[in-house]
Amino acid sequence: MAFMEKPPAGKVLLDDTVPLTAAIEASQSLQSHTEYIIRVQRGISVENSWQIVRRYSDFDLLNNSLQIAGLSLPLPPKKLIGNMDREFIAERQKGLQNYLNVITTNHILSNCELVKKFLDPNNYSANYTEIALQHVSMFFRSEPKWEVVEPLKDIGWRIRKKYFLMKIKNQPKERLVLSWADLGPDKYLSDKDFQCLIKLLPSCSHPYIYRVTFATANESSALLIRMFNEKGTLKDLIYKAKPKDPFLKKYCNPKKIQGLELQQIKTYGRQILEVLKFLHDKGFPYGHLHASNVMLDGDSCRLLDLENSLLGLPSFYRSYFSQFRKINTLESVDVHCFGHLLYEMTYGRPPDSVPVDSFPPAPSMAVVAVLESTLSCEACKNGMPTVSRLLQMPLFSDVLLTTSEKPQFKIPTKLKEALKTAKECIEKRLIEEQKQIHQHRRLTRAQSHHGSEEERKKRKILARKKSKRSAVENSEEHSAKYSNSNNSAGSGASSPLTSPSSPTPPSTAVEHAPF
Repeated sequence: MAFMEKPPAGKVLLDDTVPLTAAIEASQSLQSHTEYIIRVQRGISVENSWQIVRRYSDFDLLNNSLQIAGLSLPLPPKKLIGNMDREFIAERQKGLQNYLNVITTNHILSNCELVKKFLDPNNYSANYTEIALQHVSMFFRSEPKWEVVEPLKDIGWRIRKKYFLMKIKNQPKERLVLSWADLGPDKYLSDKDFQCLIKLLPSCSHPYIYRVTFATANESSALLIRMFNEKGTLKDLIYKAKPKDPFLKKYCNPKKIQGLELQQIKTYGRQILEVLKFLHDKGFPYGHLHASNVMLDGDSCRLLDLENSLLGLPSFYRSYFSQFRKINTLESVDVHCFGHLLYEMTYGRPPDSVPVDSFPPAPSMAVVAVLESTLSCEACKNGMPTVSRLLQMPLFSDVLLTTSEKPQFKIPTKLKEALKTAKECIEKRLIEEQKQIHQHRRLTRAQSHHGSEEERKKRKILARKKSKRSAVENSEEHSAKYSNSNNSAGSGASSPLTSPSSPTPPSTAVEHAPF
C-alpha cells in the first residue's frame, strides 16, 4: 500500500499541551513603528526559552484571527498620532503584556495553532493541513473507493490532527469522517506493534465505543475512517453547537450555559464509566476522555479516538493533572478527566480552575459527591478513586443499561505485553514531569518567601542583633585582656608580655531560609 510506504518526515515530537508563557522584556522604536522583544518559555525550564520580536500589527493580526472565538480580548486600541511617544509606548507595552497573559492562560486559546505559531514560529511553521492532504492523497491511490467531499477545517483542538468529510463512491449518500494524525511524544510502541494495533481497532465492538470503519498506519502517522454523525459529540449537545463548525467558534464562548438533565448525567456517566472499565480490564491505555471525544448515538454515548494513546498524543487535560503527583497512572488520569466531563455535563461549562474549592448547586448531592472525589483539593492531593468505586456510588449504581451488543476486543498476548510496556513508559514520563513541576513550585515558593518584604525586615533585624552582640563580646574580651595585662605588670611577674588578640570583626552572616 502506497500510504504504508511513505517515509517518516523529519519530526519534532513536541508535547503541544505544555503551556507557553510570554513576557515582554523590552521595546525598541524604529523609524515608523515600535518592536516588542518577547521572551517565550515552554513549561517550567528557563533554559527552554527564546526571544521573538513582534510589532503591534502582528498582535492586531492575531487578534483578528481569534475573533472567531467570540471572546472580548483586551488588545490595546490603535493610535495613529503620538504612537511613538515614550509614555505611550510604555503604557501600550503593559496592555500587550496583559493581552498575552489572557491568551496564554485560556485553556482552549493557548492550545490553538494561531497562538502557537505567534509565540513559537520555529516549531509551528509547518502547514499541517497540507501535510495531512499529502498523506490522505497517497492513501487514495490504493483505496479508490473512497472520495473526499470536503475538509472539516479546525473542528478539533489538535494542531497535528486533521479531518475530512468522506463518501464511498458506490454509496454517495452515506457520509463518513476521515481523521489523520501525526505521532506524539508518548509513542513508545515499535512501528510493527503500532501498525498492528491500529489495524485491530475496527474489530473492537462495544455498545459505548464508536465503531471504526477502517484504520491503517505508517511509521509516522495513522489514518482512520468512521461514520459521520449529524448529532455530533456530547460537547456539541452541551454547547448547542454545530459539529462542522471550528473548535474555537463552538466552545470558547458559548451563548447559553446550561447543564444536562439529571437522568442524562446519570445515564451518560454510567455508560462512559462502563467503557473505561472495559478498556482498563483489557490493559488498553486511553487517557483522552473529554466531552469532544464522546459521540452521541441515539440514547447512548460512545467513546472516540482510542488510537490517540497508540499514537502517543498528549491529553487535552494534561496541563491540569500534571500538577498533581498522585494522578500518575492512565487509570487515574481517566478518572480525573471523568471529573472534568461530569462538571461540564452538570454546569454546562468547564471548571474555572482545578482543584475546585466549592461546587455550585447541582441537580443532586450525588453529583457533588462524585465531583468531590475527582476534582476537589483533597482528591487531587490524595489520589483518584477507581472506576469500579465510581460505579458503586449512588449517582450511577441504580442506572440500568439495556443493550444487546456484546463487548469484544481481542488483543493477542504479544501486543498486550507491548501495550503494557508502552503504558509504563507514558506513566514514567508523566511522573518525571510531575516531579519537576513539584520541585519548581517548591523552589518558587521558597524564593518568594525569602524575597518577601517581611522576610527582608526580619533578616535585617537579625543581622543587626548579631552585629551588636558580636561587638559587645569583642569589647568585653578586649577589656578583660587589658585588665589581665595591667594586673600582671603590677604583681611584678617575670613572665613575658603577650600581645592582645586581634578583635573579631562583627559578623555579617545572614541566615537563609532552607530551600
